[in-house]
Amino acid sequence: MAHIIVVGNEKGGAGKSTVSMHVATALARMGKTVGVLDLDLRQKTCGRYLENRSKFLKDSGLDLPSPVYHELPVLDPSTLAQGENANDKRLSAAVAELETSSDFIIIDCPGSHTRLAQVAHTLADTLITPLNDSFVDFDLLARVDNDGEKIMGPSVYSEMVWNARQMRAQAGLPPIDWVVLRNRLGAQQMVNKLKLEKAITKLAKRIGFRVSPGFSERVVFRELFPRGLTLLDLKDTGVKQLNISNVAARQELRELIKTLELPGVQINF
Repeated sequence: MAHIIVVGNEKGGAGKSTVSMHVATALARMGKTVGVLDLDLRQKTCGRYLENRSKFLKDSGLDLPSPVYHELPVLDPSTLAQGENANDKRLSAAVAELETSSDFIIIDCPGSHTRLAQVAHTLADTLITPLNDSFVDFDLLARVDNDGEKIMGPSVYSEMVWNARQMRAQAGLPPIDWVVLRNRLGAQQMVNKLKLEKAITKLAKRIGFRVSPGFSERVVFRELFPRGLTLLDLKDTGVKQLNISNVAARQELRELIKTLELPGVQINF
């Protein structure tokens, strides 16, 4: 059975699609078969990323290891049972199709609360939650006092993950391995940044997730999207010498893959 990785956060702009694409491509480059689902049915940023990759590789005559993007299937309404949710069935059908042919399934969730995202979280073996390094984003995980020192209680997204965990437990499934990714880190050691680090460490122990450093804010991620490329593809597209920023970003990706502790994965980049 495929190992399902869900990349979720109810806030837009946290870097979910960038994380999804880089993790998926890294796994493909390590010889794994990877299927990708994008549950943002309107914007489809991850889907567009992979479409850009397919077009660029075809136009360039390159053959690079790549994840495979799958649209949710279109269902005949007459096949739905009374009261059955169409999107639930579309997601179940897509996962069932991919499970027997994939080592990993990566599900990129929208930056808002939707039923599809909620259902996807119950399917997660590994949950990655990218989080911009600010208390604005942290507020989705927990509420803090005015000084940012004391955690007042879990917030909406943490409660959704808790419900997903409960549903998996009731179904006899293994617990979700939840990894919160501190993303778009700045170089400055600001007071606010140190407070946030302490708050995340406290919350991790309280509600049960692991913390991983993510990607620093870099222009290269925006530049790669139109060609559908990742940091791991640069040398194969003619870049002879990576600059310091790109080398550092590759190391960040390596540390992320290492932290995820995915089954059967041996890092080779």
